[in-house]
Amino acid sequence: MNFKANYAFFVINSKFITFVFVRMHNFVNFAPTTASIIFRLMKHLNATLTFVLLLSAALSHTRAQERRLSLYGVGFYNLENLFDITHDEGKNDEEYLPDGANHWTQMKYEHKLNNMSRTLADMGCERLPGIGCAIIGVSEVENAHCLTDLCAQPPLAERNFNFIHVEGPDRRGVDCALLYNPRFFKPSKFWLQPYLNSDGTVRYTRGFLTVQGTLAGDSVTAIVCHWPSRFSGPEARIQAGQQVRQEKDSILRANPQMKVFVMGDMNDDPMDPSMAKALGARRKIADVTDDQMFNPWWQVLLDGRGTLRYQGGWNLFDQIVMTPNAIDRDGSKSYQTLTFFKAEVQRFEYLLQDDGKFKGNPKRTHASGVWLDGYSDHLPVVAYFVREVK
Repeated sequence: MNFKANYAFFVINSKFITFVFVRMHNFVNFAPTTASIIFRLMKHLNATLTFVLLLSAALSHTRAQERRLSLYGVGFYNLENLFDITHDEGKNDEEYLPDGANHWTQMKYEHKLNNMSRTLADMGCERLPGIGCAIIGVSEVENAHCLTDLCAQPPLAERNFNFIHVEGPDRRGVDCALLYNPRFFKPSKFWLQPYLNSDGTVRYTRGFLTVQGTLAGDSVTAIVCHWPSRFSGPEARIQAGQQVRQEKDSILRANPQMKVFVMGDMNDDPMDPSMAKALGARRKIADVTDDQMFNPWWQVLLDGRGTLRYQGGWNLFDQIVMTPNAIDRDGSKSYQTLTFFKAEVQRFEYLLQDDGKFKGNPKRTHASGVWLDGYSDHLPVVAYFVREVK
């Protein structure tokens, strides 16, 4: 037999679930010795990828079985200063004007849109070719005008991507937003939860964009964040973690079945107090209690993979964490609702510097005042979830 194709499939047995994506070239005599396994890749249902598995027993007492699973991508990407070229009243956006420090022209803006749309469309496509993510949280976008232009770019427009955005109080004018593919995600409600100072007043920084809707038939909430910078000190991010946790708890009290995804540029690593203690995002599934969350990026960072690089070392500030009802806590592998499968940093080669002193670093839009026609100082991330198709 001679194969020249891409194959994607799930392997399920009583002990584990594994996703395999293989490019086969002149592959001959594929025949496992422990069992006869035939995988059939079916067309996706409702534009999702449905994988049909026909498993014959490796042991004489195990019956052949068929399961259909859908895979969904949930992403996040810091767009690093997606500004248009006009001034927004009341915002400190002067450096991103044609006569500003960055000489931000229409040509540079259009290049930025092209670069961002390419990356956003590629996110999740390694496992979901031609499909990508169902929802993507983004940060550092100036306004709805930029988001309209972004979603009009061909890579996103051909999937009919739309966005949800609420203008926030950040003095520099950068906000968070949620991009979504309407074939997968159906929004129903959204609001901007403000970041509050200790005295209860609103802080003039990014709030927590909260979007509710349905994904794969499940009720989900995405809370998109961009927590205060490192210059603000750890206490500012600890307060952000506490406030987001309070919001998450309130949502779950109203609907315990709601799956909550907290995503964003947290400006902290998974093991820092704002994430591990204030938000209560734990490293191991076995350690997650009912009032906590699971953070798969903790292990990703320990394995040496990050989303931004500083002085030669990787940090992983860009994270997607989830409530216990979105993980397989009891090991049942039922997948009757959306269940976490895998977390991956999207390390596309074109996102990285390919030479010079900073080779291997994310390729930024600007560096030392020079326009690089790059992408972002952060790499995007995707968390995958599976659900059995009835």
